[in-house]
Amino acid sequence: MNDFYYRKLDSYNLAKQLVKTVYMLLTKFPDFEKHALCDQMRRAAISIPSNIAEGTGRFSLKDRIRFLDISYGSLCETMCQMEIAYEQNYISDEEFSSFELLASRTSMTITGLKKNYETKLNNITNQ
Repeated sequence: MNDFYYRKLDSYNLAKQLVKTVYMLLTKFPDFEKHALCDQMRRAAISIPSNIAEGTGRFSLKDRIRFLDISYGSLCETMCQMEIAYEQNYISDEEFSSFELLASRTSMTITGLKKNYETKLNNITNQ
């Protein structure tokens, strides 16, 4: 088994793409946000793929599900912060729409992976 099979997960790869997008958009923010909103957004965004990867390193399905929950929470936090940035006119309508679409796709894949793990867990517990 590949020790780093999370690299093949759509949720992980989309989450990494989301991180790259956040980093690119943060270059447009005003300087006074560099140590406030920008730092918080970087931490939240990086947490998304990091928790997907960490969860796959756990042997317990309950732990894997828990880390996906954390990842999803970080995705929601990142989306909230991007909405705030958009409302402050730090990014354009097109940039926000594109980000929102990527965040939505990431959300669907995290949710799908979580449901997959939950189904496996239910099958084990119902045997």
